[in-house]
Amino acid sequence: MKTYLDCIPCFFRQAITAGRVTGADDARMKAILDEVARMIPELPLEMPPPLIADSMYRRIRHLTREPDPYLALKRESIETALALLPAMRHHMRQSSDPLMTAIRVAIAGNVIDVGVHKEYDIERDLYRILEQEFAILDYAPFVEHLSRARSVLYLGDNAGESVFDRLLIEAMGKPVTYAVRSAPVLNDQTVEDAIASGLDQVARIIESGSTAPATILSQCTPEFLELFENADLVISKGQGNYEGLSEVDRPVFFFLKAKCSVIASDLGVPEDSIVMKAINA
Repeated sequence: MKTYLDCIPCFFRQAITAGRVTGADDARMKAILDEVARMIPELPLEMPPPLIADSMYRRIRHLTREPDPYLALKRESIETALALLPAMRHHMRQSSDPLMTAIRVAIAGNVIDVGVHKEYDIERDLYRILEQEFAILDYAPFVEHLSRARSVLYLGDNAGESVFDRLLIEAMGKPVTYAVRSAPVLNDQTVEDAIASGLDQVARIIESGSTAPATILSQCTPEFLELFENADLVISKGQGNYEGLSEVDRPVFFFLKAKCSVIASDLGVPEDSIVMKAINA
């Protein structure tokens, strides 16, 4: 997905939030914003937004001397999600369609996102999305692909929602490789966050190689690229992964909540929609 002009103010908002999270004083905050401003004239709009954000967050980490600004928030999100997991597992098991319920729970977890500037309540939003209508629902092709799949590559997104990905992995009943970021960026999960979420109990965890808040194939490791090319089923969680992979030439199933107007417009859905979209399937 290309970068839209509406993404530019969002880069500044993200920079301000990241600086404040680290406790940066006004002088350092000004330095952070100056760095972002210097990026804008050379910004190639054909580049996916997360690739631009990757460069921005590298500079923020350097200026703040904080390697993982959102570490405390990630840990809090994981603890909150773990407390809700038993209720969600019970809800799934009582459902007439446990797989669909697990998908809804996994997508509901996608509200845990500091990259968009919206308040969220994990418990409230979980139950709301369990009843929400899908704007795009490519469920039948997903079930068909899943029935034939011997291997699943699951592209994780944020820490916290990672806990609810466990339910979907359990419901699918297939061997899963779960890919995470190779460096801390926003509240996206690393290997440590995935393990804290219990994903090592249900999947093999790998780093994708990408340090952007997305799966950017040009950054990915040879191991990941081989898996991406050859997996029978690829599940992509979240907006960032959609931005990075929406134009790839292979079947991918995108599970996400369209939390910003740019993503919603690109998908052709109302903002705050929930989406299960297949490409090339």
